Amino acid sequence: MAAAWVWSYKIKNASVVDMFWSFNFPVIAIILFFFAPGWETRLIMIAAMVTIAGGRLGTHLGKRILSHLDEEEGRYQELRRSWAPNSERAFFFFFQAQALSNVLLAIPFFAIAMNTEVGVSPFEWIGLSIWFISVIGEATADRQLARFKKDPANKGKVCDTGLWYYSRHPNYFFQWTMWMAYFIFALGSPYGWIGFISPAIILHLILNVTGIPATEEQSLRSKGDAFREYQRTTSAFVPWFKK
Repeated sequence: MAAAWVWSYKIKNASVVDMFWSFNFPVIAIILFFFAPGWETRLIMIAAMVTIAGGRLGTHLGKRILSHLDEEEGRYQELRRSWAPNSERAFFFFFQAQALSNVLLAIPFFAIAMNTEVGVSPFEWIGLSIWFISVIGEATADRQLARFKKDPANKGKVCDTGLWYYSRHPNYFFQWTMWMAYFIFALGSPYGWIGFISPAIILHLILNVTGIPATEEQSLRSKGDAFREYQRTTSAFVPWFKK
């Protein structure tokens, strides 16, 4: 992440942090696969789950960010303005905080990778099932939003079709359920209960820090009353029926 910051400093675009944050999880999972002492089948399962999910999200974010590399995304422009005149130094520590969050959120992976017991437990099957639904849900939400934004007729409009009809942030919701899946999977391993920290941190970040608040502030700036009406009628997080 220090190297990622150097690149962001050179191109004056801190948006790239999102892409690297996502790709860091597969890196951790692959390292654990090769060096952790756990049962090989379990190591393959968790490494595959994390690599598929992190790789998909990182690729999705990368396509979006790299398509306008000369223009920093609105959330980071606001941070740059609020942190001026020391914004670059602040961004360096921000990147390192993201790296720390990678390690903290990977706690379930460490517990799983240390489990040498042979056999797949019910917790692991349940976790795998929730993970599968979450990956499909998040990918669907991302695809629906990308398709909406591609249509020039939708410029300045609010995406409220598909999953976005039921939630203002269905991608965040399924991202959180994915971390719940990792936690449940980890319950099949000794000390796996410690993995509760991952969905707890993710939920806090989504609801209070870099997720919904920052995203909605940007949407209010760019879409105004249309987004206010969307806020009034649509669930913020959990997919639900319109008011």
